[in-house]
Amino acid sequence: MVGIVIGYFICVPIWQSSPTIFVVIFAAVFAASCWIADRAEKIFQEHDSSRIVLDEVLGMIATMYLNPIGWPWLLGGFLIFRLFDIIKPYPASIIDRRMPGGAGVMLDDLFAGIYANLVLRILAHVL
Repeated sequence: MVGIVIGYFICVPIWQSSPTIFVVIFAAVFAASCWIADRAEKIFQEHDSSRIVLDEVLGMIATMYLNPIGWPWLLGGFLIFRLFDIIKPYPASIIDRRMPGGAGVMLDDLFAGIYANLVLRILAHVL
């Protein structure tokens, strides 16, 4: 829910006014989140702990980037993102298994968000 609020009130206005600036900001936040997730793994002494949610928040933001905004689209995006996050299609599955630390925690969810974004784009075009 926090990701939806952050996305709607902070991210959407930025990407609607300048998609390029949004990507730069997203990349910086993503890099910082890799470091934070790495530290959190050490604190929790657990790989990809369920207490680390930055990966889910940024994955959902990546899902909705430049896609239609509204409750049906948010719900669809969330469900599609969760599906890809669970099944982890290539290369997310390899990243999840082989990449240690915060980058591994963050990157598999980023790929799930990219896949979900593409599916939503196709749906928006078809519908």
